[in-house]
Amino acid sequence: MSKKIRIAVELIIWIVLVAADQISKIAAVNALKDKPAIPLIKNVLEFYYVENRGAAFSMLQNATWFFYIIASAAIIAIAVFLIRMPDGRRFVPLRILLVLISAGAAGNLIDRVMFTYVRDFIYFSLINFPVFNVADMYVTCATFALVLLTFFYYKDEDFAAMGIH
Repeated sequence: MSKKIRIAVELIIWIVLVAADQISKIAAVNALKDKPAIPLIKNVLEFYYVENRGAAFSMLQNATWFFYIIASAAIIAIAVFLIRMPDGRRFVPLRILLVLISAGAAGNLIDRVMFTYVRDFIYFSLINFPVFNVADMYVTCATFALVLLTFFYYKDEDFAAMGIH
């Protein structure tokens, strides 16, 4: 696959992921805002709508500009990295994970720009985990997998091929 086609495919996947996040948030607002939580698994998992003006665990409340800068920088850095990344099957997992992280950052950035808060609606009540959304799942799961790949899959020569020394 040519580099242009690969980048186009990654962009299409990114758009679909961001759209899925935004659609899920619209559905959550319509079904949950100003309404009681909807249990999926009683005392374990529920849909519960909150407007998050901070980060996980309500850190950095109302630090909107900080989030604009960090998310924008991450999206741009990942885009540049994806464009410069060598072709080859070995780098497909890395490309997928970076698209997921970037889509998650974009999904939450859209919320912050449009509303000054992020719409969260998935709540693990069993462990009182912070309420989160689809974009958060993209970022969290992809980052975890990226750490594993970095330690157990990619070698020093892979990083050298990517221009990372």
